[in-house]
Amino acid sequence: MIATCEKDINGLKEVGRIVRLALDESEEMVKAGVTTLAIDKRIGQILEKHGARSAPMLAYDFPGFSCISVDDEAAHGIPSDRALKEGQLVNIDVSAEKNGYWADSGRSIPVGVVKGHLLNLCETTKKALEAGIKAARAGHPINSIGKAVEAVAIKGGFQIIEGLVGHGVGRNIHEPPEVHNRYKASGREILQEGLVITIEPFLTKGKGYYREGRDGWTLLTIDGSPSAQYEHTLIITKDQPIIVT
Repeated sequence: MIATCEKDINGLKEVGRIVRLALDESEEMVKAGVTTLAIDKRIGQILEKHGARSAPMLAYDFPGFSCISVDDEAAHGIPSDRALKEGQLVNIDVSAEKNGYWADSGRSIPVGVVKGHLLNLCETTKKALEAGIKAARAGHPINSIGKAVEAVAIKGGFQIIEGLVGHGVGRNIHEPPEVHNRYKASGREILQEGLVITIEPFLTKGKGYYREGRDGWTLLTIDGSPSAQYEHTLIITKDQPIIVT
């Protein structure tokens, strides 16, 4: 989507605000003994309260209001009655639609006290997202985002999970273009002012590949290594992008 007017920008900010509220409240629920299903139900209640709809349900008939992935589950984990345990890393990815506008955001959250290498994984992934956002400018090639993300990952000693990428968003949950987390020489498409995208680095200490789980939804790291993801929806401008989530 290209946001061309104030109505578009305000619509994106509104749905982005709701996504952020859902993430903030669900993060407070992340404790040992709490089930991912309980967290997901609360997310559904927040979306409904604010007049929004779950994007994965709406677009893909996903069996949950949100995607909640634990430890080596990199993405698209199905909420269930399993209880979180102390020391785990849980990723909550919330995307929603309101009045025809869509936004998407996610974050990885430690369950209680976690080992130092998991905190390092989270901090490096956050820094990679921040670097990608700083590189996202109208007039720059789209591969400048991946270049910035990749540099942070390499410096931190982590692998980017190949094939998990950001994307266009705004009028649907997944739109062109793909926003890669590593430098692609072919990615010379110029970022246009008003373009709405997500940037979402996926990092791991492992091999950097994923496999599909038996449930047909969950994506897991190929070697069982924990992974982290942080994501924002943003609108490209000539200066700092507008982060709507």
